[in-house]
Amino acid sequence: MSELYDSETTMALLHEHTKTDGLRKHAYAVQAAMLASARRTGGDEQYWSAVGLLHDFDYEMYPEPPDHPLKGASILRGRGYPEEFVRAILSHASYTGVPRETECAQWLFAVDELCGFCMACAMVQPDKKIAQVKVKSVKKKLKKKDFAAKVSREDIIEGAADLNLEMDELIAHVLEALVPVGDELGL
Repeated sequence: MSELYDSETTMALLHEHTKTDGLRKHAYAVQAAMLASARRTGGDEQYWSAVGLLHDFDYEMYPEPPDHPLKGASILRGRGYPEEFVRAILSHASYTGVPRETECAQWLFAVDELCGFCMACAMVQPDKKIAQVKVKSVKKKLKKKDFAAKVSREDIIEGAADLNLEMDELIAHVLEALVPVGDELGL
């Protein structure tokens, strides 16, 4: 596999453009969820992991649509990332109009917002541990519009539907992926 996707290269690119702890932790969470998704589907683990880690690497510098992720896409192209990789990242933001044509792109869209939501659910646990978060609790909190209000419930629902997964199954998948990296996430 290309060195573009190795963990040292992708982590260096993330850290070059993303300085805040919270956004880095989100990237680590999505990376873990994408790695689990690759294992589940037989996808290329290194590639999918890199997509997850780098999907928001430009967000800190360019937080407003459509700059994010379009500016990041230009940076990735300039670094030699192939168009399929760039398109997977572009497609996680529906407003780009880039269709989610690959399984990798579909999984990125499905887990991105849900990772952030599950992390928010962990933060309200007495011990703030992701391992204590239950599927039932996540589903209940999804119905509360004022809880993690910036998280798009519509994207989570659409992501599960695109993968033909029940919401319980997608939530369980993300939670299982985040537990092993809980310490890294501060959860």
